[in-house]
Amino acid sequence: MPAKSLQVFFLKLPRWQQWSTLVVLGSVGNLAFAPLHFVWVLIPVLSGLLSLVTAVSTQRAAFALGWWFGLGHFLVGFYWVGNAFIVADIGVLAGILSVVLLSVVSAVSIGLVAFFCNFVRTSGLNQLVFFASLWTAAEWCRSFLVLGGFPWNLMGYVWGFSDAMVQVTSVTGVFGLSAMTVFCAAAASPLLNGTFPVSLRGLKVLFAALALMFSIWLGGMIRLDAASEDMVDGIRLRLVQANITQHHKWSTELREAHFKTHLELSRRPSPNKITHVIWPETATPYALGTDANARSLLGTVTPAGGLLITGSIRVSDQQQDPLQIWNGLRVVSVSGEIVGSYDKRRLVPFGEYVPFRGWLPIEKLVEGSQDYSRGAGKRTLNLPGLPLVAPLICFEVIFPGSIVDKEHRPEWLLNLTNDAWYGRTAGPYQHLVQARFRAVEEGLPLIRAANTGISASIDAYGRIVTSLELGRRGVLDTGLPTGLSEGTFYSRQGDAPVLFVVLFIIGITFVRRIRGVIGNL
Repeated sequence: MPAKSLQVFFLKLPRWQQWSTLVVLGSVGNLAFAPLHFVWVLIPVLSGLLSLVTAVSTQRAAFALGWWFGLGHFLVGFYWVGNAFIVADIGVLAGILSVVLLSVVSAVSIGLVAFFCNFVRTSGLNQLVFFASLWTAAEWCRSFLVLGGFPWNLMGYVWGFSDAMVQVTSVTGVFGLSAMTVFCAAAASPLLNGTFPVSLRGLKVLFAALALMFSIWLGGMIRLDAASEDMVDGIRLRLVQANITQHHKWSTELREAHFKTHLELSRRPSPNKITHVIWPETATPYALGTDANARSLLGTVTPAGGLLITGSIRVSDQQQDPLQIWNGLRVVSVSGEIVGSYDKRRLVPFGEYVPFRGWLPIEKLVEGSQDYSRGAGKRTLNLPGLPLVAPLICFEVIFPGSIVDKEHRPEWLLNLTNDAWYGRTAGPYQHLVQARFRAVEEGLPLIRAANTGISASIDAYGRIVTSLELGRRGVLDTGLPTGLSEGTFYSRQGDAPVLFVVLFIIGITFVRRIRGVIGNL
């Protein structure tokens, strides 16, 4: 069937069938993300989206198609969020509603991409560049501007299976890789807009896309070929993965048993001398600042001359009104003294606090009715016996360009997390991929301690040195990979260069479109 007749056939469908088609198309796109990484599906998915939204006659119709595509894309992409509501015993219905609400809002970003692609109506290479630029701008806005931002499953993350392909993010960041991925995946759209045989112009566009992908891979291979595999001298870390299900984690009757499990795992013998022990997010079920007995027990499993780093809550002075609670990280010495501390600054909406609490009659997912308070900001900790470290709690690691204090650059990243909320869904795998990207972008190794997994040691090139699989109880003993002392281009410049190029392309395209409209008057 000639390509153009496919568009004609689609436009003759009833509206509900058009929308259903776009929902399915958007849903299928999630096969490209972890843990499957079927990247090739993006070719029909994004090429089809671009072809269809530029074929309809009005911007309103294009927005509707883009929104329905986005709804399917995010419903499947965010399904794992609903598991947290089930685990918290809030109910299946609440979980479904949360995913639907998050998807409905997020889909607006793709609806706007479709709207403006239809409004401008460029063609060929210009259309692809404009589409990729709009998509990237929409991803950035979704990442930082709505409910504090949720940069999950950005299109660049589909390459998380390839060490070579992700190396380009040391220059462009994940948003730059997203732009190039969308451009290449949508390169088949000119074929759907024309008739067979394929025009020479269409072949040139496809060749340009293939050349770009090959260049990214080749550049990554060259960078990895020169990459160091050195470890910091004299440091041996033990990551404790107790694999405690969320159903049991905050049970009053089991808290002491959970604490003992972490202590016992920390004491396991090792063929190499352990210098530091690391527990995951909220692994310690007690407020250490006010619990000397818990601190003393932690001291008994802290290596001589070393430290134990654990996720733990912090509670304000009992005399303070209102009482405040922070989720964070505490560093304990052999003597049971707290020698370092960090409070999480990016809180999970509805998980650790309820937005618009005065109007919404619901409770947060995390134990207790009180909202957590925000930490002061990005920090670099100077801990005895360790290189300077940037602590990151849970999903703080997913925010590109926002994890490091640039005035006090750390030498490694430490991510404590509890992905037990999401069980054996795609969520924990995708969370790990995003952590790997941060390591490449910043040129810093990342140590990840996760309650149920996936705990891992990741070097400054995003390569997994060693890991402990999801759903397994045990310890992961690892050295600390060295970082890039000079950093990367991205660590110095952030997203500004990519955003400048993206906005410049969008601006120039709009100016040309407006001039064309005026010229036709």
